[in-house]
Amino acid sequence: MKKVAFIFPGQGSQEVGMGEAFFEQSKDVQSQFLKADELLGVPLTEYMFEGPVETLTKTENAQPALLLTSASIAGILKENGIQPNMVAGHSLGEYSALVAANAISMEEALQLVQTRGRLMEEAVPTGQGSMAAVLGLEAETIEGVTSEIRDQGEIVEVANYNCPGQIVISGTKAGVDKACEQLKERGAKRALPLNVSGPFHSRLMKPASEKFQQTLGQAAIHDADVPVYANVTAQPIKEENKIYELLIQQLYSPVRFEETLRNMMEEDLDAIVEVGNGKVLSGLVRKVNRRMKTFAIQDPESLQSFIEWYKED
Repeated sequence: MKKVAFIFPGQGSQEVGMGEAFFEQSKDVQSQFLKADELLGVPLTEYMFEGPVETLTKTENAQPALLLTSASIAGILKENGIQPNMVAGHSLGEYSALVAANAISMEEALQLVQTRGRLMEEAVPTGQGSMAAVLGLEAETIEGVTSEIRDQGEIVEVANYNCPGQIVISGTKAGVDKACEQLKERGAKRALPLNVSGPFHSRLMKPASEKFQQTLGQAAIHDADVPVYANVTAQPIKEENKIYELLIQQLYSPVRFEETLRNMMEEDLDAIVEVGNGKVLSGLVRKVNRRMKTFAIQDPESLQSFIEWYKED
């Protein structure tokens, strides 16, 4: 039996048309999507298939849309007898990972991420927070610059350690702008503002995390069936109390994705499989270790290709 890890994409991977091919081919997927519309009280399926893109990209819509697509594909893989040996997700994707590990039901997770998205949107007034991707600089240099700017009274810090040479910063607009200028002076190839609605994974998300704690406290979280590598620690966890604690911290802590991938790769995997819309994470895997076999499952063709490989002797 092959040893595989499933990884699940986060916000930014959404696009109009996502999940539609699976919806057309599977009665189970149709049922899940329509149930999600009813549960969330919004025509999520319509936003996913028809847009407009501005509506789909709203955090409170994008998050459940991405989770629904990822969890549906993971469900099809399960029906085909394919279970991951371990899972991880990038930010929002951690909820898809927890669904795949049977720690949270899909219905519960959809409601959690809808609320999470709304609270993240509300935490900082529009235009006051920002994020930027910094390319071609060491983490230590970026951490040093952001620390200096915090000493000057602005908020900016590392939000995502994605892969070698790609780190995302987050904070106030003024703090991020100042950091981008200084990081270019220190040798960054590029410092690109991201099209996001808030300063995610920064201390500015603490008010959202405090409100979210009440919602999460009412959710039925169970021990995971397989190790889930947590964003906050990059370490595997299975215990429900640890899952709860780290999901709260995750909102305002950096995503340690490069470290997560390196830790997973130490487990002698045959492949790392991106489950959900887009190919962003499989690209990060190759930047960490180009010899690692990867798959990105986002449509029936890529699903079939992976199943055939998995079942080869």
